[in-house]
Amino acid sequence: MQPSPAYPVRVRGDLDPGLSRWMWIVKWILAIPHVLVLIVLSIAYLVVTIVAFFAILITGAYPRALFDFNVGVMRWSWRVRFYAFSQLGTDRYPPFSLQPDPGYPADLEVDYPEQLSRGLVLIKWWLLAIPQYLIVAAFMGGGRNMMSLLPILVIIALIGLLFTGAYLPGLYDFAMGINRWSLRVRAYASLMTDAYPPFRLDQGAREPDAAAS
Repeated sequence: MQPSPAYPVRVRGDLDPGLSRWMWIVKWILAIPHVLVLIVLSIAYLVVTIVAFFAILITGAYPRALFDFNVGVMRWSWRVRFYAFSQLGTDRYPPFSLQPDPGYPADLEVDYPEQLSRGLVLIKWWLLAIPQYLIVAAFMGGGRNMMSLLPILVIIALIGLLFTGAYLPGLYDFAMGINRWSLRVRAYASLMTDAYPPFRLDQGAREPDAAAS
């Protein structure tokens, strides 16, 4: 069996043992300070992406400081989602930080590209990404679509956690695969890589080992 090629966006989400049966009821309230900060950071993320668009178009490179900032915003957002919304894999409160934290159960890394295509930057974030947007919308939901896959999986997982005190492993891994897919698409659409997101659901807490057969 051929190994799956490594993708330059790596998403980690380690399930904490002994999750509280009930804490998920209030996590979204506890996460409000993070949400408020992320609203501001998301505006900055958009501005930085626009600046990066013109930088790539002119120079073929994503300015490193801007790249690191946007990766940090993605990382922060993923930790909050992991804690309170789309994965609920830990009861540990997320750090208020853009920086990597190996000690926290959720983290995200994106390999810095030394060069990016000046031509692709014109079309990849809208035209080429359309199939990915449709898949992510079906997985994650959006607008009036309240019956998408990930919200249903999370609800089932929370019911199971409430009554059994355990997060079903298969359900957890599947939800992680959906979250990982959406973050890869976000990085691609945000001009961080020219590598097209793979049409595969890489499940589990950590990236598949590309060296494994």
